[in-house]
Amino acid sequence: FVDVDSYGYVSAERVAAAITDKTILISIMHANNEIGTIQPIAEIGRLVRERGVYFHTDAVQAIGKVKVDLTATPIDYLTFSAHKFHGPKGIGCIYIRKGIRIEPLMHGGHHEREKRAGTENVPGIIGLGKAAGLAAAKREEESLRLTGLREKLWNGIREKIPHVLLNGHPEERLPTTLNVSFRYIEGESIILNLDMEGVAASTGSACTSGSVEPSHVLSAMGVSPSLAQSSVRFSLGRYNTEEEMDRVLALLPGIVEKLRKMSPLYKGNK
Repeated sequence: FVDVDSYGYVSAERVAAAITDKTILISIMHANNEIGTIQPIAEIGRLVRERGVYFHTDAVQAIGKVKVDLTATPIDYLTFSAHKFHGPKGIGCIYIRKGIRIEPLMHGGHHEREKRAGTENVPGIIGLGKAAGLAAAKREEESLRLTGLREKLWNGIREKIPHVLLNGHPEERLPTTLNVSFRYIEGESIILNLDMEGVAASTGSACTSGSVEPSHVLSAMGVSPSLAQSSVRFSLGRYNTEEEMDRVLALLPGIVEKLRKMSPLYKGNK
């Protein structure tokens, strides 16, 4: 395991330093699902290839949102899922660089070019392909639009609400993700209040929605447990609008102020 910095960023140098003569595979998430930090995949891939190690990236959050060029980036394996770019749930894809052999986990048939036995989910596959084409065609336009919405929301939050902290890299970040800590109150309380107003947000990733522990992502970045538990993640997509950002900014300051009035931590830190 390689440590990240305070932005959740993995340096290529740290990855290279961690390689030993026993290393056969390196896997780096392309973009983080909680804070949106985008990793230097191309740089890491070049260093890994120089050492003769196979390289995999989990690109679930990146595909359809940022440019992923497999002809220019030394990636051996890449995985992604359709539902992250408005495709059907339950269908994913793995890219395997030509010339690499891989042992299947499921045996018994010649499906998927003998990579995975079992009847193919044909409707899901078609849906993934169609959604990927639509996402690719509008990626640049949508990226600019969503970056504008994300920055509008963040600028409004820090102008209207004191004691807030941006989690994640300030620049190398997905256009769709904004993770903010609101000091002295719990993110879960903010989520519940927003939910009652019809606003959907989260305190972490969907994968950890049943956990009451502080985010392991924020903890790895050195964020204190209290700040980690005060975090809220706003996720943006194709159907979000500027009017929705205005509504959140109209609701959020009052919610935060109300919760801080009840917080003993805030009363002692004004």
